[in-house]
Amino acid sequence: MRKALIVGIDDYPNIPLSGCVNDANKMEGVLKRHEDGSPNFQYKKLVAPRQPTTSSIMPITRSILKKHLEDLFRDECDVALFYFSGHGTENILGGYLVTLDYEKNDPGISMQDILTLANKSKAHEVVIILDCCDSGNFGKIPALDNAGVFLREGISVLTASLADQSSIEVNGGGIFTALVYEALKGGASDVIGHVNVANIYAYVDQILGAWDQRPLIMSHISKLLPIRKCKPQVDLAILRRLPEYFPASNYQYPLDPSYEWDKHDAGPDYQTRDPEHETIFSHFQKYRDAYLLVPVGEDHLYYAAIHSKACKLTALGQFYWNLAHQGKI
Repeated sequence: MRKALIVGIDDYPNIPLSGCVNDANKMEGVLKRHEDGSPNFQYKKLVAPRQPTTSSIMPITRSILKKHLEDLFRDECDVALFYFSGHGTENILGGYLVTLDYEKNDPGISMQDILTLANKSKAHEVVIILDCCDSGNFGKIPALDNAGVFLREGISVLTASLADQSSIEVNGGGIFTALVYEALKGGASDVIGHVNVANIYAYVDQILGAWDQRPLIMSHISKLLPIRKCKPQVDLAILRRLPEYFPASNYQYPLDPSYEWDKHDAGPDYQTRDPEHETIFSHFQKYRDAYLLVPVGEDHLYYAAIHSKACKLTALGQFYWNLAHQGKI
């Protein structure tokens, strides 16, 4: 079972925002199902739009948000995910997620309290994604010099900015959430189509420059569970054939013109086609496109076949060869 709590707040008294509800709606759309349409997270969404369309919308006060957080982290589940888009702030006691009933000395939910709930959670894996100013303060207690702060195994935290940075909104949404959304849509998927926390961070980190807000990752995990599954870069049935084509991970597969039949380039020795070889070569082209395979002695796979050279697996290809060899894909 996979649970998610998705929160977006625009309607702050005196300090309204304009893109947080949009952010929450985008995250709802991308988290509720995998790319193939199969169900992903069972979720609850709390939003506070600037112009509510109904009076029945629940106000997101500190007590209401805390209760939902306690519910999220209380029971055993495979993954518990918390996403927040709204105001964040800090004081001498650390960072806070600002709720609608904020006060000068009591702005909302302490990031330290959320960390405490996450550490005590029965969820096997916990993912926390914060798109708010000062979100890099998560788990930080300045007054105690950060003593005793830790993440238990199985917790990952992604924040939109460092402890003293703003989280920018453009075009009706947060820059950070827009990038996380694209990562989950497939921009950060690996060869088999899995999107995990590390891939999301790497995707966001590469796009945001040195002068932009800087995302932060905090993680204590022993394995990377997929947050979402997308279309694999290489069909899994084809990926599983790596050990069939390559008896060892460092094997160099010999090619000849029958693999890429071209009557003009192949010459008189290859006047007939070999459909089996052509099918294998089409699989090799998919491996190449996913950076799993490279030609040997030629710049292009086509000429490696025409000139009877070879091809071999890259380091990434050898990694997936091992997974296929061990029956893990």
